[in-house]
Amino acid sequence: MASLAASLLPPLLLQDRKTLFRTSQKPLVSYVGGRQNCAVFVKATGDSSESSTSLSILKSVRNVWDNSDEDKVGLVGLGFAAIVALWTSTNVISAVDKLPIIPVVFEIIGILFSTWFVYRYLLFKPDREELYQIINKTISQIFGQ
Repeated sequence: MASLAASLLPPLLLQDRKTLFRTSQKPLVSYVGGRQNCAVFVKATGDSSESSTSLSILKSVRNVWDNSDEDKVGLVGLGFAAIVALWTSTNVISAVDKLPIIPVVFEIIGILFSTWFVYRYLLFKPDREELYQIINKTISQIFGQ
């Protein structure tokens, strides 16, 4: 485990240094031009919190699935449709990104819209108050207040 942690340290941090302590592992404390850098190695014992968290999530999902009175085939279909939609949108975005001029056009449109938004709503105090009222009105409409 310690060798894994030592291998994860960036190689630039361990080059051209005079070590203060020599061990069989990488140096714990090293000296570089008046600066002291410290690397700490930790060995985990017992169960990790990551595995216990994933087990608790799995148990909660299983409880919801078992207590569900809805159509389970429909839920599986909906989950599959969500995965397909995510995969499709990722591929469409990567395909558009490969086109030579489209990303540049989208970037220019984003810069122009951001400039307009700052000028329209953020530059002057009455406009900022108007934006605040629009946001509050939209939030109240969403939550039905």
